[in-house]
Amino acid sequence: MDKVVDLFLSDAATRQKWENLLSSLDLHNFSAREIDQIDHTIGLVDEDCNLVGTGSVAGNVLKYVGVINEDTQGARFNKVVTNLMQYLAGQKIYHSFVFTKAKYATSFEHLHFNLLAKTDEAAFLENGMPDINDFLSDLPKVEDQADKKIAAIVMNANPFTLGHQHLVKMASEENDLVYVFVVVNDVSLFNFNERMKLVKEGTKQFANVKVVSGGDYMVSPATFPAYFLKSPDELIKVQTSVDAAVFKNKIAPALNIARRYIGQEPISRTTHFYNISLAHELGPDIEVITVKRLEKAGQIVTATQVRQWIKDGDLTKINKFVPESTYGFIKQNMSELQSRIEKGMNIDGN
Repeated sequence: MDKVVDLFLSDAATRQKWENLLSSLDLHNFSAREIDQIDHTIGLVDEDCNLVGTGSVAGNVLKYVGVINEDTQGARFNKVVTNLMQYLAGQKIYHSFVFTKAKYATSFEHLHFNLLAKTDEAAFLENGMPDINDFLSDLPKVEDQADKKIAAIVMNANPFTLGHQHLVKMASEENDLVYVFVVVNDVSLFNFNERMKLVKEGTKQFANVKVVSGGDYMVSPATFPAYFLKSPDELIKVQTSVDAAVFKNKIAPALNIARRYIGQEPISRTTHFYNISLAHELGPDIEVITVKRLEKAGQIVTATQVRQWIKDGDLTKINKFVPESTYGFIKQNMSELQSRIEKGMNIDGN
């Protein structure tokens, strides 16, 4: 009978056996981006002490789930996933997610995971409470929402700039109601609470704008796994497809969202590719409106540049790119922000 054991990937021999097993199952990416997030890993060992299954947990996300010599009843798969769920319950985590190859979606559904999105390559599922229906029911709404012209913007706002404000202003003028979803994932110089605060302060003049958390349903590239995909471009494509499917099929219908505004991306190839993919995936059901990026003195306003100026300590230049509320926060917390950068916080990307 197969036995469940804890695997410690810090041990080189264990790590090699683990990688060999997963490689045989066509899971190949063992980069720090993937591995460093893991909190717990289990193995399934047969009576001959061979590693025949494994699964890991990163936060509340199941990762690297795979078994070999699977019987028709899926006993090994069920044993691995059930053990991971028991581990999460022991950590008082009762709501979890999994990103997996599309062909494994049904196996997770049999274990009471609910399908949030499925593409040709990948599936995104959740288990437990509160679920996406609870998330949507808690969002603020207006009277006769079904009859209103409603739009959405999804932003990281790291930090909130005049460019973000310009995008929100345009959407506010062209719609009855605008949801601004702030991405939760905390891999940014400004943490989620700080970003949420700055977006709210920077948009408070727009009465028809509601700033809300993106919760667990605005799929971040930082949380989306690359280990079952073959290339960075494929990662962007598949992650965008999953993100768009959740938005189009779950979020937009519940809130009557018919438009999504995005900023034109002339600098970052990754974000430009993401925007193109997003427009393709959401259309024609949801109109994607691309807004030209705001410029100041011939320079495109970007949060990336603001973060560089924070690193340099250049408040004069920062002041030209951000609203007064953001400027005040940066000025007051400059030493803390610079300390985060010195400790290794990445200021590139979005």
